[in-house]
Amino acid sequence: MDSKVREILNKLQKQSRPNALPHLAKYGINIDAAYGVSIPDLRKLAKESGKSHSLAIALWKTGIHDARILASMVDERELVTEKQMNEWVKDFNSWDLCDQCCNNLFVFTVHSEKKALEWSKNKKEFIKRAGFVLMAVQAVHHRDKTNDKFINYFDIIKREAYDERNFVKKAVNWALRQIGKRNWELNTMALEVCDELRKKDSKAARWIALDAIKDLKSETAERRIKASLKKHG
Repeated sequence: MDSKVREILNKLQKQSRPNALPHLAKYGINIDAAYGVSIPDLRKLAKESGKSHSLAIALWKTGIHDARILASMVDERELVTEKQMNEWVKDFNSWDLCDQCCNNLFVFTVHSEKKALEWSKNKKEFIKRAGFVLMAVQAVHHRDKTNDKFINYFDIIKREAYDERNFVKKAVNWALRQIGKRNWELNTMALEVCDELRKKDSKAARWIALDAIKDLKSETAERRIKASLKKHG
């Protein structure tokens, strides 16, 4: 272990919150190798450390939960390979690690769309979740993409809406809602998907649909779409 990694691990230990770990576990976060460092503190440390692909790889190899989230914050997106993404996703053992890696790093790589399609078919819970989280955060970050890409995701959402596992169905729901809040065309299509899913003989599909409908028809969604159209045309 080099001195930089050791220095960062020492800082993480100083910022640890052992009393917060039971609370984190209550919300489904894996705390087996966690210090309980807050996300704002991790972001501050990431800013202090600066971007470094080699540092990110070294931090990931420690196996420490907080260090791995930090790795997703300091890595250099243009240097991330498909091999690295495949290796890291196999290590996902908690929804927050999955979501942070996808939102901080994976979504900004050239492999983002390919991995969303590929991982959404995977049988492992957190790998499948990663596929749908990528769809959701692409809808937020990829503002220059046309509707076609997101329309293609609707069939995948319908295909996987029957997965009863909590962390999967919530990610499917998240993807559906985020795509449907990009613009009015996608909002209409997302609501059509909801209408189809709510009629299915599946608790997961019905929950995904009914929860998404509330969000997609909300005033918040309307304001977001109007603001996006005003900003991006």
